[in-house]
Amino acid sequence: MYELIEKKSRFIGYAAKAESESEAKAFISEIAAKHPKAGHVTFAYVLQSTAKTNDDGEPKGTAGLPIYNVITRRNLQNVVVVVVRYFGGTKLGKGGLIRAYGKTAGLAIAGELE
Repeated sequence: MYELIEKKSRFIGYAAKAESESEAKAFISEIAAKHPKAGHVTFAYVLQSTAKTNDDGEPKGTAGLPIYNVITRRNLQNVVVVVVRYFGGTKLGKGGLIRAYGKTAGLAIAGELE
């Protein structure tokens, strides 16, 4: 678990290996269950045969895609990254969200997988 605070919003990142889509989905569900009061549980996973992103209510392309981009820039496969956000009361804008989700994903990957 890796945490970033940005303008009072709390971003918590998790990363794990996943050999199948069912493993990736189980990991996402496990993290979501740990954070029932979170505003957003966003994710991306990259497997050998498929990739998926989810913004979970954030503006399109501001959460799942930045997470996905961090995974692919590091040439990783069979990886799932989940970033949970607790809204802190201040809107970050699209650029702020992209940076926060990407940075949190990078911290989670570096801490868990590298």
